Amino acid sequence: MKTALMGLALATTALAGAAQAAELRMSWWGGDSRHLATQEALKVCGEKHGHVIKPEFTGWQGHFEKVATQIAGRTEADIMQINWPWLPIFSARGDGFADLEQFDDLDLTNWTAEQLEAGRRNGVLNGLPVSTTGRLFVFNKTTYDKAGLPLPKTWDDLLAAGPVFQEKLGDAYYPFEGIALDGTLLVTLYGTQKTGKPLIDPETNEVLWTLEELADAITFYQSLVDNHVIQPWPDVLAAGNLPIHENPKWTKGEIAGSYQWDSTYFKISDPMEEGQELEYTGIIDQADELTEGVYRKASMVFSISKNSENPEAAAEIVNCLLNEPEGIAAMGSARGVPASKAALTQLTDEGVLKPGQIAAQELVIGAEGPAIHPYMEHPDVRSAMEDNLELFAYGEIDAETAADEMIYAIQEALDDIKS
Repeated sequence: MKTALMGLALATTALAGAAQAAELRMSWWGGDSRHLATQEALKVCGEKHGHVIKPEFTGWQGHFEKVATQIAGRTEADIMQINWPWLPIFSARGDGFADLEQFDDLDLTNWTAEQLEAGRRNGVLNGLPVSTTGRLFVFNKTTYDKAGLPLPKTWDDLLAAGPVFQEKLGDAYYPFEGIALDGTLLVTLYGTQKTGKPLIDPETNEVLWTLEELADAITFYQSLVDNHVIQPWPDVLAAGNLPIHENPKWTKGEIAGSYQWDSTYFKISDPMEEGQELEYTGIIDQADELTEGVYRKASMVFSISKNSENPEAAAEIVNCLLNEPEGIAAMGSARGVPASKAALTQLTDEGVLKPGQIAAQELVIGAEGPAIHPYMEHPDVRSAMEDNLELFAYGEIDAETAADEMIYAIQEALDDIKS
């Protein structure tokens, strides 16, 4: 009798430590391919672990606002795809999401210490990096060959390509593109290479560049326009300011270069007309640069709601999506080259990851540069950069005024965040 009671007690204890069948929700943003892959992964992982997961997905536009509203009302999904720069917004002290190190079902050995650090806030693991991404230069080799030019390796090469494109191919052809966010990132890259400093100090939350340093980078941006390297900002807006993968000038090869995330490999290559060949080249350099200036970050993280009624079940599903064969196979490369060692090995062995993807990822991982502050992608910081660069591009303010306004607005945003 005593043995039977002990066995019953042990069985009860074991059941208490395991996740019970649960109904969960998962939210994310993305395109059609990501939506289909994630729904299939949730289905197979739910069946494997005995849970039902309701998918909640949108496009990128408005997703931040949706998640912010849900978190404020404590109605967020159990599992959330969170943009890495949102972590300090939603979890400034590390208590905005569940601590992922408390779940035995999450195999964290598939991530390096550096990767896990990217998901920590105040020492608490708030998110598991799904993939690592970085900005690289990508060129249309077909169009450059048509112009009789090798792919640029330096900014000087790029500047020299503009007049050649105009003369040999016509006014409609440009060797590069860059307005709005892409324009501000070009300014940031050039200034980082030249100064050796990030725009925002990750340790102090202070703007590191002087007015003169930022004005110099903005002036260089104008030289790209003046040399027929990129289309003038007003011309792009007049044509509808389409995303690059929807822009006919890109798909036809009339725009022959861009500064893009390596994780957008298929997004920007799939729409290309037949015969167009794209090539990622890493980051182009400038004379006497102090750093290569790579913009590298965790592309996104998976987080678990601190308000979830079934966090252990949510942890089982996250582990399945990122580490277990069924989830890995279903998810594929819908979120880029995976950070999880288990997923990377499986998708590489199965040939799911294409050579171009792997080569681009290696360029990102191998590049060097100062740490990127997540606040660089805070909406107010981005607005300060884009709005003033646009005013400059339209000739309404000069480079010094644009730099002064940017620094003031960025620092004001950073001070508001800290307070």
